[in-house]
This record gives sequence, C-alpha cells and structure tokens, in this order.
Amino acid sequence: YALGIAEKFIRSGSHKRALVIGAEVFSRILDWQDRTTCVLFGDGAGAVVLEASEEPGILATAAHADGSQNRILSVPGQVCGGQVIGDPFLRMDGPAVFKFAVRVLSEVAIECCEAAEISPNSIDWLIPHQANIRIIESTAKKLGLDMNKVIVTVDRHGNTSAASIPLALDTAVRDGRIQRGHKVLLEGVGGGFTWGAILLEF
Repeated sequence: YALGIAEKFIRSGSHKRALVIGAEVFSRILDWQDRTTCVLFGDGAGAVVLEASEEPGILATAAHADGSQNRILSVPGQVCGGQVIGDPFLRMDGPAVFKFAVRVLSEVAIECCEAAEISPNSIDWLIPHQANIRIIESTAKKLGLDMNKVIVTVDRHGNTSAASIPLALDTAVRDGRIQRGHKVLLEGVGGGFTWGAILLEF
C-alpha cells in the first residue's frame, strides 16, 4: 500500500523522493502461551527510498482489501480511554489464513504481470511477504516459478509482516542476487484482510 501511494505521488510530479518504511513490534501483542502464533512472528523494520526518474522503475501496482475476513487474523481487543478492552493479543486461524493467502497472493501477482504485459516466467525474482515457507512455496508453485527465483528470509527473521519485504529485498541486494535491470515482484498480505503487489525493475 505504502509503495503504491509513494509511486503515485512521484508520478504526479508533486514529490521527487519518498521514504517508505515497514515496521512491526509483534512481541507486544503475542500471547506467549499460544504456540500457534508466538513462535512465528518477529519484530523488525525495513525501508526503501523511491526517486523520480526518466526510466520507470515501478511497472505495475495492485492493492486489495476484504474486511469480511478480519476474524481469521486480527487483534480482537481495542483501546478505549487509554485502556485495552477485550483480547489484546494476535489471534490467527492458521489453516484459513494459509488457504486465503495462497489464493490472493497468486491472483495479485498475475494481476500485476498482466497490467505490465509480461508473463510471470519473465520475473527475475519474487519477494513475498515472509509469512511462512509453506505459503511461499505454494504461491510460487501456482505461479509456475522455481524456488530458485524466490527470496526467502523467514527462516532468519520470522514473520515480520510489513518489515519482511524490505528486509528480504535488502538481503538479496546485499548478497548480489538482485541486480540492476532485474524484474522483481513484491507481494504481501496482512490482517484485516489486505493484500497487494508491486512489479518493478530494480
């Protein structure tokens, strides 16, 4: 969402540069007695800088939301008058999230590729939200992508949600896998439920 908004500001000519930050502090909202969530999520932060250029870097964007799915991944409690009312912890229906995430992530990837008029096979790298390896592998399989084209850091950082894509991007740029001119597809899914993708030429 943030990358898409920043890209529109730059494309409109109102801004020349934008700093997009993804940060999460899951440790504050985890129930440490709930092994279905506490072992999966991590704290993290990452950022990217976008800058106006004659050569388009972002080729296509897509963002979606479906509030009817909010119960499968959410923090049910709320803050009222400075006090937490209700359940203050992250709650997740793992199987439902898996099924929903694989479907929407593969669909939004295809949507971006179609908008840019390229085949998913033309992507040099897929950088998915690092939710879990099974979602990442299943999404890549649906897109017909070999796992050698997928950047995976969930084993190092856990699921840092909004931070996971910039962290994975940074890892792959620093180790030399992602080079200038590569077509990279970023995609994420989040509680509520929201999801989106960005296809770019690095």
